[in-house]
Amino acid sequence: MALKITVIGTGYLGATHAAAMAELGFEVLGLDIDPDKIALLQRGEVPMYEPGLEDLLRRHVAGIEGSSGRLRFTTSWEEVGAFGDVHFVCVNTPQKHGEYACDMSYVDAAFEALAPQLHGPALVVGKSTVPVGSAARLAERLAKLAPAGEQVELAWNPEFLREGFAVDDTLHPDRIVVGVASERAEELLREVYATPIAEGSPFVVADFPTAELVKTAANSFLATKISFINAMAEVCEAAGGDVVKLAEAIGHDERIGRKFLRAGIGFGGGCLPKDIRAFMARAGELGADQALTFLREVDSINMRRRGHMVELAREAVGGSFLGKVVTVLGATFKPDSDDVRDSPALNVAGQIHLQGGQVTVYDPKGMDNARRLFPTLNYAPTALEAVRGAHVVLHLTEWREFRELDPARLADVAAEPRILDGRNALDAELWRKAGWTYRALGRPNA
Repeated sequence: MALKITVIGTGYLGATHAAAMAELGFEVLGLDIDPDKIALLQRGEVPMYEPGLEDLLRRHVAGIEGSSGRLRFTTSWEEVGAFGDVHFVCVNTPQKHGEYACDMSYVDAAFEALAPQLHGPALVVGKSTVPVGSAARLAERLAKLAPAGEQVELAWNPEFLREGFAVDDTLHPDRIVVGVASERAEELLREVYATPIAEGSPFVVADFPTAELVKTAANSFLATKISFINAMAEVCEAAGGDVVKLAEAIGHDERIGRKFLRAGIGFGGGCLPKDIRAFMARAGELGADQALTFLREVDSINMRRRGHMVELAREAVGGSFLGKVVTVLGATFKPDSDDVRDSPALNVAGQIHLQGGQVTVYDPKGMDNARRLFPTLNYAPTALEAVRGAHVVLHLTEWREFRELDPARLADVAAEPRILDGRNALDAELWRKAGWTYRALGRPNA
């Protein structure tokens, strides 16, 4: 008998996972406590921008013409408990207000609501990024609250999704990590992931603590690599070097690799910043805080980049933002996403606005979310309109659209053709030939 799967929480992670499980051939029931979100998903629409996700959803949501009908959504915990053999918990774990630590309230609430509905054998699988030690605690809670008792087991299966590539990352993962406490749990997860395993995705079996640590360790390593090249950019600016050439040279070393060595204004989003802070907080609770003190500097370098871009912009317009028009190209924390959580681009825009600049923002997908977060900024419908009358243009999110802009056309509408490339992604020669004063982080001015 084929496994039936539920997905608890239908945000970015949950909606993607639910649609992917249906694509893999399973009957899937997604749950969320927000009825508006459920209604949206049931129409085959998604509450966020993620390339390919809406098409995938519409292929499987019941009630949509031509769909497989394998995917439904509900707000009923009772229905979820009666339906599923494997329950994936995909709720958010944000940073606590005023603290570095992870807020586990959504995960805890999901387990408290799900467990009493489990009257028969089931596997509950956590996918949320949690502090190490959480799985063991939740397993005890599950055993206590579930009517089926020991027939209900827990596993931990961290997600490694990249926004903009989430569909492919779910269907064709570069690795599948599972923390299990029994052979039965491992067998069930091998059945769930049989297709990607057959396609060659590595399947790594670990204990609970190791599985929990994998995600935070991976994000910490990535954050460290990004902050390292940004630290090198600071040194290059002081010494007159070129961080792009430096990155190219060290990237040829296979021990280092080329990925994530583009200097810029740093990382943001809903994962890396809060994950490394929660990792530091948890290490302190475990008495291993000295092991992760380097992450404080990683975080510090990252935040420093934003302030540095503001300083460069102020310098570019003559020392004061008063009476100056500043264009910010980019609002999302990365391209191919509408996610503006902890966006370096919006942070810079907000700082300049607070210092008296007239800031106009344009982003291909993130405008609505940016307006909700920073309603006092100006927003333009196109890049051309955003640049009109600008004394300086800041390129802060590396969308393809921005790389393909015609700098000559933009120069005609700017008050002063001056651009700061905060992502080292534009063609400097092309912009300079079109009459722009071009400057990028960590590179010579000419």
